[in-house]
Amino acid sequence: MQVTIGIKHSTRELQLETSASQEEVLAAVADAATSAVTLTDDKGRKVFIPAGSLAYIEIGEASPRRVGFGI
Repeated sequence: MQVTIGIKHSTRELQLETSASQEEVLAAVADAATSAVTLTDDKGRKVFIPAGSLAYIEIGEASPRRVGFGI
């Protein structure tokens, strides 16, 4: 699933592809309301964002990837 994070005072968004479920990402954000958000992407990299720097978090739809040319 794709997670897009907006950072205050930054023109670029942070985009992250993760295998975590929507509930896991929402739990990480809810737990970090006063401290920081820590997420791990599919490549094993960890992203740490202080809660005071968060502008928004957009969580993509949890759907399996399609394979082939089917519509």
